[in-house]
Amino acid sequence: MIRSEFRIRFFAGLFAFGAALLTIAAFAQPQNTDSRQGVLLTLNGPVTPPVAEYLSREIAAASSAGKEIVIIEIDTPGGLMDSMKTIIKAILASDTPVATYVSPQGARSASAGLYIMYSAHVSAMAPATNTGAATPVEVGGSPSRESPFDEEDPGFGEDQDDVENVDNPEATENGAGPEADDEARNAAPRSVEDSDRTVSPPASSNDALRAKVINDSVAYIRALAEERGRNADWAESAVRDAVSVTSNEALELGVIDLIANDIDDLLQQIDGRAVNVASGEKTLNTENVRLERAEPTLVEKILGFIADPNVAVILMSLATTGIIIEMWNPGSIFPGVVGVLCLFLGLYAFQVLPFNWLGLALMGVGVMMITVEAYTPTFGLAGLAGMAVFGFGLFIVFPEGFRVSPSVIGSILVILGGFLAIVLFAIIGSRSHGPLIGGDAVRRREGVVDEWHGNEGWVIIEGERWRARCDKPLSRGDKVRVTSVDGLIVTVKQAKGGGLLDVLQPKEA
Repeated sequence: MIRSEFRIRFFAGLFAFGAALLTIAAFAQPQNTDSRQGVLLTLNGPVTPPVAEYLSREIAAASSAGKEIVIIEIDTPGGLMDSMKTIIKAILASDTPVATYVSPQGARSASAGLYIMYSAHVSAMAPATNTGAATPVEVGGSPSRESPFDEEDPGFGEDQDDVENVDNPEATENGAGPEADDEARNAAPRSVEDSDRTVSPPASSNDALRAKVINDSVAYIRALAEERGRNADWAESAVRDAVSVTSNEALELGVIDLIANDIDDLLQQIDGRAVNVASGEKTLNTENVRLERAEPTLVEKILGFIADPNVAVILMSLATTGIIIEMWNPGSIFPGVVGVLCLFLGLYAFQVLPFNWLGLALMGVGVMMITVEAYTPTFGLAGLAGMAVFGFGLFIVFPEGFRVSPSVIGSILVILGGFLAIVLFAIIGSRSHGPLIGGDAVRRREGVVDEWHGNEGWVIIEGERWRARCDKPLSRGDKVRVTSVDGLIVTVKQAKGGGLLDVLQPKEA
């Protein structure tokens, strides 16, 4: 009985000791560090669908994991509005604060980048950076230089004073003072006839559409500015007038929250700042936060690489070159397959980039002229002109901010020039050889004696059997050279020996 009681007490003590160890271990374990982690994302280049997928996915993942902060490093000339709105929606729906940081020095955040900055909970820039120029640009063409908002009202032109004084025409003629104007204003208003009305002509479809796009963009960025407490008036001017400012000017105007030299400086400055996220107000605790850089997937990297303007024009150049070679030499297959593949990839790139129809048309004209050179030789004139037109089209096909690098244009033109040189060399070579059939075709050609008697016999030249004459006797298998042709009879002479290898060859016809 005593032994049983001892066992019970022993196991109870052992159990209590184990429970105490587990409790101490639980308290000794570090707390969940997910909330002390941050995510570092990169927006480097145009805002395209792959970029939007990458940023929105990572922002949503950070929000679900309860990360402390998401920082987006920005260096972009702008991009597609739909992709931009996808990113902004992810930022607005995030429970994790999102900070945008225009960096490194010399970077910019233009057009769509400005909208993304305005939607962020914290907006920062590095020194020597700029932002602005948010006027929407239509995909497939550059914006009109005339703003639909700058047109004067047709009813209030040079005769505006006459319209204002129509109720009291004597006020101007007799030099009446303010009393006359007061009497005129206090007089009972007369009815306005249809003939007195000034009707503004309806705006064109293009102007009306552009006005709708600009008004919608202004309302969108003003809503973001009001949500984050930033300068809405300047944002409107950035949309309507495409104004741009430096980082110092942006801080003074209330466009951004702060200027940071690097990521560490940014984290230090925003520590303790209160921001409003989707779930409510949150105070940032970024001291000693551990940042983890999230990279896009392989497919997103490839599609983002293709969407680069320089890559886009290279793909279109390879497409046209491959298709021309396939048309010039049907059945080669490989150039045609490569050309069609590059064409599809190039069309995808042009779909997600703003381009100018004039530049695209000039590229097409250049390709047609190069094709004419390949099929109807003009000794390089049409080809050189086509290269010049194609190069100019490459330069203007994308608007400012998406310009193709001059070195890329030069390299493409050099490759096209080499292709034209090969074509021209082949054409000159085909025209420089002599006749291919008939008597003139065998002049100065070599043959082999097939049968010989005295000074006459038969020889085999280029697979044909000719009757021949020679002033010297010959033997079967001797090599001869044609010196002249008289009808169907050739005059030959014995050809010089070809050396040791010629001796070793069998002298059979």
